[in-house]
Amino acid sequence: MPGTMTADREEPPSIQATFEDALAKLPDGYIDGYFGKRLWGVTVKRSRDGKRTWLYGEEVCGSDIVSFNFYRLAAPGSLLKPCEMSSAKVIEFVLGFEPSAAPI
Repeated sequence: MPGTMTADREEPPSIQATFEDALAKLPDGYIDGYFGKRLWGVTVKRSRDGKRTWLYGEEVCGSDIVSFNFYRLAAPGSLLKPCEMSSAKVIEFVLGFEPSAAPI
């Protein structure tokens, strides 16, 4: 039956869970990395209580940016607030961004 889960299979993580996991793996501060084979500079800041994450990224030799605030709510759940762009763009960026192994 579609949508049912059996003991033999695990349900894949949701896009939101995958996004939150990828965001949590990004270090605080400035990092270089690649998204879509283009070099980006990204800054991540987290509030002391861990309830807010801010990310701002710029394409190094281009004009594209990504910027958002992510809030963990007191009730179960979270809130993504992109800055003048779609949530889809933000999610795609966080899932596809690959930090450089060494500083450039």
